[in-house]
Amino acid sequence: MEDLASPCNPTWCAGCGNFGIWGAFKAAAMQQGWDNLNSVLVAGIGCHGHMINFVKLTSFEGLHGRPIPVATGVKIANNKLNVFVFTGDGDCLGEGGNHFIHACRRNHDLTILLHNNALYSLTTGQASPETPHGTKTKSTPLGNPDEPFSPLALAIASGATFVARGFSGDMIKLTELIIKANEHKGLSVIDILQPCTTFNKDYTYGFFRENTYQLPQDYNPGNKIKAFEKSLEWVRLPAPELSGGGQGEKQIPLGIFYQVEKPSFESQIIQIKEKPLIETPPVKRDILDLFKKYS
Repeated sequence: MEDLASPCNPTWCAGCGNFGIWGAFKAAAMQQGWDNLNSVLVAGIGCHGHMINFVKLTSFEGLHGRPIPVATGVKIANNKLNVFVFTGDGDCLGEGGNHFIHACRRNHDLTILLHNNALYSLTTGQASPETPHGTKTKSTPLGNPDEPFSPLALAIASGATFVARGFSGDMIKLTELIIKANEHKGLSVIDILQPCTTFNKDYTYGFFRENTYQLPQDYNPGNKIKAFEKSLEWVRLPAPELSGGGQGEKQIPLGIFYQVEKPSFESQIIQIKEKPLIETPPVKRDILDLFKKYS
């Protein structure tokens, strides 16, 4: 664990859900031996992006909404690496929505950790694609006119082959999910319910503890239709409609919703199927004749 410690102290707000994700990832890295020789972290812009400052592993922070294409490039350059994408609900589903859909469609061998607090919290709490309808935020002072959608349903429909949901307040279960996601060969997505203690007073640790449940052991993650139905079992509701406080049955499933074995994108590229691109030396070519042809 000491090897993963960076010289930077975390700057997240007290109680931020990112602490749980940070702890779970470090625990997974320690158990699995992820280090600078075999793993790379890629982050987008947002509170989640500070993760790369607090874990001493090779990292790259891309532009807002662009961590997935950066991670794709890393994986194609050296497909032996474990490549982890840290991204937020705004970063991934807003600015990066197009990249997310097509990474799922192509089944790149990446592990996407989606920090989902239903806000753009780094810029002080504006509405994101996960903000419930009617919620008043810095950018929607009269109430959010948009409807949120399920990242899990989008991932399943787009072609991801490992789709799960975790809760940052349960580090043990989240650690297990991260390990299983990385072991899966193909596009893995974990939607992580992450309380924002500063700007989101509705979706608190208490709310998630009272309203989440683990998928039962007899649940079959290989059934795509059932997985899609389960992914739509809960979509964020506005504050007046929340069923927290111990009222009613637990409504938010956690665990692996969908998992199927299919060839990853990288396994189908003949140039890197046998050995990583970095092990293939560049071939120098004299292109003078080519220039002459078109001059």
